[in-house]
Amino acid sequence: MTDGMRRVAVRVPVEKREQAIAALLDHAPAGFEERDDAGEVEFGIYTDEAGEDRLRAVFPSVASVPVPLGWEDAWRAFHRPVTVGGLWIGPPWLEPPQGVPTVVIDPGRAFGTGAHPTTRLCIELLAGVDRGSLLDIGCGSGVLSIAASRLGFAPIVAVDVDEVAVDVTRANAAANSVELDAYVLDAATGMLPAADVAVANVSSEVVELVLARVRTPVVVTSGYLEGERPCHDGWSRAGTATLEGWAADRFERV
Repeated sequence: MTDGMRRVAVRVPVEKREQAIAALLDHAPAGFEERDDAGEVEFGIYTDEAGEDRLRAVFPSVASVPVPLGWEDAWRAFHRPVTVGGLWIGPPWLEPPQGVPTVVIDPGRAFGTGAHPTTRLCIELLAGVDRGSLLDIGCGSGVLSIAASRLGFAPIVAVDVDEVAVDVTRANAAANSVELDAYVLDAATGMLPAADVAVANVSSEVVELVLARVRTPVVVTSGYLEGERPCHDGWSRAGTATLEGWAADRFERV
């Protein structure tokens, strides 16, 4: 028996991931699942028939199946905690272990729960960077800003071109008792504030744009596949990490 809800699967090539996420923030504001599969990314959205029609109007590859009553619990079961950089990162309905610094992220209207390989890679590299002020470029849900705070970075500024992401970052920061300054800013055109360290979990193209404009001595980047090598004059690659086909780099200013 169903309640009229369905799970709509949207599939895009992995290089179209960022564009798909941007579209889903408008067309799936309640949140979505994400899975990597053989060079493609599948996004799962729980919605009704009207929501499916809206998704079909935007994406070329869409499939759906009805979901039974209790689908909300199945959606929650998809979001499992991870431990990275000495931090436990998980959703608010799970009990964190005792004695471990925690980052609690409610999967909602902005990308970034902590489970994706690129997020984990960024945290892993941040854990090895000297602490100081931090700029989170393309903050999404705020998970990297909050994790950085737990690691000892301060003060923290988080920016994103999407207003929903900024609102969610502020809400998640408040829920984790983390102080930060979050506001809407286009990294391609706006003045990026100075900091000791910047982190940008975006596409390789945006990483190269960030390297050209950011005012920090160290930048941690991810959001691209293993084998992609974003670069820019004036920066040297000081470290690389890979996980499940994804890559992250630590750049230092020459």
